[in-house]
Amino acid sequence: MTIEIGQKAPDLELKGDHGETVKLSDYKGKYIVLYFYPKDMTPGCTTEACDFRDSHESFAELDAVIIGVSPDSQEKHGKFKEKHNLPFLLLVDDEHKLAEAFDVWKLKKNFGKEYMGIERSTFLIDKEGRLIKEWRKVKVKDHVAEALQTLKDMSEK
Repeated sequence: MTIEIGQKAPDLELKGDHGETVKLSDYKGKYIVLYFYPKDMTPGCTTEACDFRDSHESFAELDAVIIGVSPDSQEKHGKFKEKHNLPFLLLVDDEHKLAEAFDVWKLKKNFGKEYMGIERSTFLIDKEGRLIKEWRKVKVKDHVAEALQTLKDMSEK
């Protein structure tokens, strides 16, 4: 079952990039920008992560935390964060539990091959843990700016 706007976000436990156990409810009282991406160190994912990095302070000023999620290992996340100076948490979803809960673990096709993978998506969760906005099948260009503007608009209400 797919989470819908207005519903509570799933509160599954995942490992963070430092090996710590993390749940979304750990961030109650803050907005959460939860973005799912296919793979560390790939061009589109690196661009997206660096765009979030470059806007990190602007999100923080709006009382939001950024959390990236992919199936990559804790070790790969650590290298990715270090190489690109990423100041936010990356979660290890190697069993695809959170990806499935948000319905972003999808059948993909590339060069005639079919495989399961992450459909690049971002979710905005409010301070009470409810989903308030989603972007599915994200195109990297201008996405972070759009997410930031959406949060600005919502926080002004």
